[in-house]
Formats: sequence, structure tokens, C-alpha cells
Amino acid sequence: MIYIRNNGYQTYEQDIRELLQAFFPGEELTGEEGAEASFEVDVDSLVTGSGKKLSGIRFEDKSLIKEILYDHLAARTGKQLPWGTLTGIKPVKLAAKILNTAGLAGETARILGEKYRLSAEKARLCAELSVREKELMERIPGDRWYSLYAGIPFCPSRCLYCSFTSNPVSLWRERIGEYLSCVEKELEAVAKMASGKLRPATVYVGGGTPTALEAEDLDKFLRLLETYIDMEGVEFTVESGRPDSITPEKLLVMKDLGVQRISINPQTMNDKTLSLIGRRHTAEDVVRAFREAREAGFDNINMDLIMGLPGEDAEDVRKTLSEVEDLRPDSLTVHTLAVKRAARLSTEHDPWTEFDRAEGQQAAEMVRMGSETAGRLGMVPYYLYRQKNMAGNQDNTGYAVPGKECLYNIIMMDEKQPVIGIGAGSTTKFGEKRFENVKDIGNYLSRIDELVEKRNTFLEIQGCFQRKDLL
Repeated sequence: MIYIRNNGYQTYEQDIRELLQAFFPGEELTGEEGAEASFEVDVDSLVTGSGKKLSGIRFEDKSLIKEILYDHLAARTGKQLPWGTLTGIKPVKLAAKILNTAGLAGETARILGEKYRLSAEKARLCAELSVREKELMERIPGDRWYSLYAGIPFCPSRCLYCSFTSNPVSLWRERIGEYLSCVEKELEAVAKMASGKLRPATVYVGGGTPTALEAEDLDKFLRLLETYIDMEGVEFTVESGRPDSITPEKLLVMKDLGVQRISINPQTMNDKTLSLIGRRHTAEDVVRAFREAREAGFDNINMDLIMGLPGEDAEDVRKTLSEVEDLRPDSLTVHTLAVKRAARLSTEHDPWTEFDRAEGQQAAEMVRMGSETAGRLGMVPYYLYRQKNMAGNQDNTGYAVPGKECLYNIIMMDEKQPVIGIGAGSTTKFGEKRFENVKDIGNYLSRIDELVEKRNTFLEIQGCFQRKDLL
């Protein structure tokens, strides 16, 4: 247990806790006097004793307090975190702000290293991505200013690590038609608000697993998008994540209705791990689904992998990467396992003691191996984000063959364009303002008219469809 004494800087309590959790993954934190603790941190004394003065500007003061705390923890533990003091999910957004002033990626990397304590490798990656993302965003013409996210919250089964809105499709099979009718109401409302004003840059269908739908329902859903959304010139992605949900018929439905990019996500190519994490398919199923997608004509296929899955070591990861490399996907997202409170990994297990988990140098080595594999496939990194409780304080990085990047992924992190979410559990974002659709499918179905009205009001208040607010 870690004891925190923090009376003077409670405004920054969450930031302080997140940094401590990065140094001590899985440890309980307490502010209770007299608690039996193995490690104590007196934030008040550290800040006072540093001789550094706060400015009164919240962002600057938060950075300074975390810098002081980081240096103290690094000295006491002998640890250096790859991402230094940064605990938020969007480090590239910070790098982009620095780049606007610094002007060069090299200077941006230097500042990230000195001020935020990033390792040289992560500082360089973050700075380079801030440049690359800016270049990629220039692909979007000035008359397209929103992205559409459509959520299909059904899966063949729920993975051990998953915290997304996902429900066993077998339990909802009889109400899929009702769900699609509700989605249609949302699409119609979005189409009316956007008509004659703005067009989408990207359409991303996620979940869950959209291909958990039967082929006829998938066809109906994609035709709804075609009916209400101007799809001309739009980047169109459908997450086909689970190989056990993919059939030649569904692939042809997607291809015939203009889907350009799909994602077939093995996470690992080790059958023992696949069984442990609840993915009811084999590595052989991944190969089958991938080859069927190529035969159907898909030339932009992404694959997601997770480093640090329970029980896996570097040899397991090396096997996965070798088999993925043989398939030659067009993009590769190298995730690092994040322990999430809503996932079965946390609700049904003790993730810190029940499983062997990669940490420190082992996690870093796995991520490095993923990066090297992407490089051999001719891919370069194009977007990155982080989550809490990531193995080894690492990150999630997307790599792609040039020209095969997913702009939607950048837009979600960039927050310069509105993202309109439809479907249960989806999020509508305008800058840092958000409107959340309810996650519970029953609630979503019964409250659809209310939810449509609330999101319309949110969009009107934010001025999402007023060009002057976006340019």
C-alpha cells in the first residue's frame, strides 16, 4: 500500500495518483493517516522543498508538481518511466502544441524529454507523430468537417480484457431488427442537421464486432448508411475484428457496399492464450479469415495485436509476429495490455496476482518487436494513444504502409473535428465536449427518441454544423 500525504495540492490529486500508479502498478493508494504502508509520499513537503514556485496557471502548475514528484520517485525506486510524467491518453496532442512553437520535430523531442521526462525513444516517436499527423490531416478537403462513428455493440463472446460496449449477439438476435431501426432514427437526424452544410470525412463502424451481425442484417445496416450519409470520397472502415464472425458472404456484402478498410484482429496467434482470453477462435481461423478477405478484394486490412497478454512471454510474441508478418497486412496496431476496471480481467480476477504479466523491460521488448515487424512490412507509425494501467508504461501505436492509414483514428485523438456517434455506447465529441449514448441496449431501445433529441440539442449548442465555428 502507498500512503500519500497531499493537503495542499488536492486540485491535482488525480494526476498525482495516476503518476504513482504508473510507478507502482497494482498497488493500493491511500491518504488515510496511520495506514500500514510500504511506501510514503509527502507531496506537500516535496513541492515546498523543491524551491520551485507555482505560477497559478493550472496546466503549468500540474506539470511542475508532476515533474517534482517524478524526480523524487525515480530517485527512490531507481525506475524511469518511458512516458515520464505524462499520464493522459493523448501525448501526441501535447507534442503538436509544442511543435507549433518549437517548429521542428527535434526541438519538440528535446522539450518532451527535458520537461516531461520522456525517454529518448518515446520523445522522438511522439514528436515525429505530431508532424506526420499534421501532414495526414491535410488530406481532408475543407468542405468535410465531421466524422461518423456507428456502434454495433454485439460480439460472439466477451474478451477477458475488453471494457467496450459489447454484448453476446446470441442473447439479442431477436431484437437486432429493432436495434437497426433505432440506428436509422439517429442516422436520419444526423442527415437532416448536416444537409447542405457539411459532409463526412470518415465513417467508422465499430463495436463490439459489427460482423457479429448475420449477413442480411449487416447488409441492411450498411444500406442505411448509404441511404442517409453522403459516402462519396469518404474513408469507410468496418471493424471485422473477430475472425469467428467473418464469412465470405459478409465480406462480399461489405465489398459490394463500398467498405474500403477492415480490421481482422487476432490479438495473439497462440491458441492457448486465445482460449484463456475468451476469443473462441484459433490462429488458423485468423489465417482463413485474412485470406478470404484478400480473395474478396480488400487491399487495406488492419490487424490488432496486444503485447503483455496474460501468460505470454517474448517467445509467444515472436511467434505471433512471425505469423502476422507472413500474412502481410496493410496496417498493424500494436497495443499494450491495459488493466481496465470494467473488464472481466478485473471484475472476475485479480490481474496483478493471478497471471504472469509483462512489465518493465519485458513489455518494452515486446513493443519493440512489434515496431520492428511493422518496419519490415514497410509500415511507419501514424497515430498513438495511451491508457491507464498499461503494461510497462507503454502505449498503443498504429503503423501503416504509406497511403493505408486510417484518418478516423487520428481525428479521434486530434479533437479538431466533430465526431458524431450513433448506436448504444457511442460518443459524440466536439473538442473536449461530449455527449454519451447510453450503453445498456435495453435502455437505448426504449429511450431512442429522447436520446436523438438530446444529441440534437448538444450539436446545436456546440455549433457543430456551423462552418464558422470549425474553420
